[in-house]
Amino acid sequence: MKLIRLMLFIALPLVANAHDEPPLRVVATVGMIGDVAQTVAGECAEVQTLLTPGTDPHYYEATPRDVRTLESAELIFYVDVTLEERLGSVLANFSRRTPTVGIAQAAFSEADLLFEEADTIDPHLWMDANRWGQIAPIIATEIAKQRPECAAQMMANATSYQNQLTALNDWIIEAISSIPENQRMLVTAHDAFYYYSDAYGIVASEAIEGISTESEASIGDIRAVAKFVVTNAVPAVFVETTISPRNIEALVAESQSMGHNVNIGGSLFSDSLGENATAEGTYIGMLKANTETITTALGGTVPPWPDALNGWANTWNQ
Repeated sequence: MKLIRLMLFIALPLVANAHDEPPLRVVATVGMIGDVAQTVAGECAEVQTLLTPGTDPHYYEATPRDVRTLESAELIFYVDVTLEERLGSVLANFSRRTPTVGIAQAAFSEADLLFEEADTIDPHLWMDANRWGQIAPIIATEIAKQRPECAAQMMANATSYQNQLTALNDWIIEAISSIPENQRMLVTAHDAFYYYSDAYGIVASEAIEGISTESEASIGDIRAVAKFVVTNAVPAVFVETTISPRNIEALVAESQSMGHNVNIGGSLFSDSLGENATAEGTYIGMLKANTETITTALGGTVPPWPDALNGWANTWNQ
């Protein structure tokens, strides 16, 4: 009897510890993953985002500090090497010793993806709220592999978050549909908004640069988009927070020289969330801000915020 009691005494702390593990150390390359991951994980993970707000992931190269951050990670998430272009080799190296998940491949089928070329995907999937919601259960599953005691709660969190994104998606559809159809044209610095246009009824989406920002736009590129702006009497074009405004400013000047005055309608979040500790620093807030900017500048009316997202709004005083 004493032996049995001793064994139980030894075993009990082991059971307790299994349900009291420290948060999993998770690193996400970009905020669009990091914010979702932290929301889904709750207290079961500490999620650190590698790239700071306003950083262009196409250009970004790992610093020694980034390497140390990745070395401390127990799980790494990234979008796709068509986005984190210069981080590709670093991520490949870490994948040999740390679970490293490319969200574009893990969460989406080929039918979900848009392609620039036959073998080059458009990685900007977060521009469609319903599509991006598909990453929530994938994140829960990957964290649960190392924190199985959290699996049920994280999957519940993922479902709740997907429901919020469904409400956000419906709100965006209502906002964009209020823009007169002949003005429902989105002109930006680079091709980051095709998923947004595809999901929300934008009639045409044009950009000066392609999906990657690695290549410099030419005068011919600017003139071609200016011709589109003039021909379609586009009322506003947009700069992006991660890209210099000079190409859009040149586009405005070129359009004016062709006889059409076009406004810069505002700044959009494309490859980065807003500043930390702000509403725009969350995924929901980023899409909210973009939609309000686009809708207002193109002649639409922003609809009331959905009740299903009042919890988010109250958190961020929106």
